[in-house]
Amino acid sequence: MTSLPNSVSIREVGPRDGLQNEDPIPTDAKVRLLDALSRTGVKRIEAVSFVHPKAIPQMADADEVWRQASQVDGVRYSALVPNTRGAQRALAAGFTEIEVVVSASDTHNRRNVNRSTDESLDDIAELVDLLHGAGARVEVIVATSFGCPYEGDIDPQRVAGIVDRVVRDGADRVAFGDTTGMGTPRRVRELLTAVRDRNAHIPVLLHFHNTRGTALANLLTALELGVTEFDASVGGLGGCPYAPGASGNLATEEAVHMLHDMGIDTGIDLDALIEVAELAERLVGRQLPSGVLRAGPRTRLAR
Repeated sequence: MTSLPNSVSIREVGPRDGLQNEDPIPTDAKVRLLDALSRTGVKRIEAVSFVHPKAIPQMADADEVWRQASQVDGVRYSALVPNTRGAQRALAAGFTEIEVVVSASDTHNRRNVNRSTDESLDDIAELVDLLHGAGARVEVIVATSFGCPYEGDIDPQRVAGIVDRVVRDGADRVAFGDTTGMGTPRRVRELLTAVRDRNAHIPVLLHFHNTRGTALANLLTALELGVTEFDASVGGLGGCPYAPGASGNLATEEAVHMLHDMGIDTGIDLDALIEVAELAERLVGRQLPSGVLRAGPRTRLAR
């Protein structure tokens, strides 16, 4: 039997990736959600993205959200940036953990940022130098790593080649996004094998969507392959404005519920997290897809 890790690190992405695909909510509501998540025991939160408001109007108030947020000791907060201007804003706001994104699919990359994948990689090389010069650490997120809604399957060797490039350019870590939930356990295994054959040392995080119901199965496969860092979004919030069919992320409470039952520690209070999922549902004004939010944990008995 494959040995599983004793603990897993979950980065909560609801405040950024989760809200970017919802109708805009007020600044104070975003702050309430961010602050509530900071009190659940989660140790990493993707707080905001510094993008042009015309591109992602849901993030137009990122500076104000971050100014008002309670920054809890022991929680690592990160921000996503698309370009030099965004990086400068993130640095000015005090972020030292920065994410940049490139799509493995050339078509999705053009829809997302109006550049080819290679052009974005050139931009990222410059951003890495800028951010390192300011003392920040850089994570490169490779979107559409497991498939693209425009191009279909993505060759794992193409993703591994992108990792070769960003590692050479100084990235501190990489993440692989299943942007529209096209990943399956087989594809997770193939991608991780391809990447590790060429860059075994680089820290890896996986970001799954549950569009086709495979997110937890994919997480389990990655666990069996030794991955211990994952993104998840409270309530299953999220999606991608530039990827048709990209429904919500893996729900944080679903991941925590399964991991805790397997004896794997996350440091997160599940009951508190479910309360925040209920808050998120009220704030966005629609029913969220999380099964654990609907049914409660398996320890909740009928009355």
